[in-house]
Amino acid sequence: MTISKINVINIIKTISYCGLGYLSYLMVLITIQYIPIRFDVAFLAIKQDVISKPYYQISFFTHVYTAIFVLLLGFFQFSKRLRKKYPKSHQAFGKLYIGLIILLSGPSGFVMGIHANGGIYSQASFCLLSLLWVYFTVQAYRYARKKEWRLHSKFIYRSYALTLSALSLRLFKWVIATTVALPPMDIYKIVAWAGWLVNLLIAELIILNEDRRLVVLKDGAK
Repeated sequence: MTISKINVINIIKTISYCGLGYLSYLMVLITIQYIPIRFDVAFLAIKQDVISKPYYQISFFTHVYTAIFVLLLGFFQFSKRLRKKYPKSHQAFGKLYIGLIILLSGPSGFVMGIHANGGIYSQASFCLLSLLWVYFTVQAYRYARKKEWRLHSKFIYRSYALTLSALSLRLFKWVIATTVALPPMDIYKIVAWAGWLVNLLIAELIILNEDRRLVVLKDGAK
């Protein structure tokens, strides 16, 4: 790989991390709105038809309070430097990331998906998202236990791609709303699917690129 290509890749990585960091900061601001617990702010202002149900209250606040930690934990798990320098911290944070998704964030997201705005179209998307989120994360944990690190890496990419749907959904919603004249609910139905399918496609492209790179390195070592 030439020096110019390396520089371009480093620039892209830097921009991506900065963008992800900024969007994560915005998510923290959104989460703070629900501290202390309130039922009449932000998203909940349009969910008054279900917020009175205790199981929805538990699911919503469980999801909100844990998802932000999942997002931030995953943010640092992909740094090779941190993995090599602090392997035990990487392992501990990884277990916390996995546990939060499987036990709390994923199941609570599924319950919220059942009551998603936009009818069956959006509800199907968010419920499928939650199921895949838990599945990918379980698989990542399973392969880590077996020390099959390449498969572990693939499923962690997929898991975190779905974790990032919390950010991409809002980003896509803003982009569409500012460029296309569509009713708000139509936009919501679009981003309900685009918010995670686009992320998953990008994850698969990253996985495919890494597989090709490993093949090249393996062939070069022969």
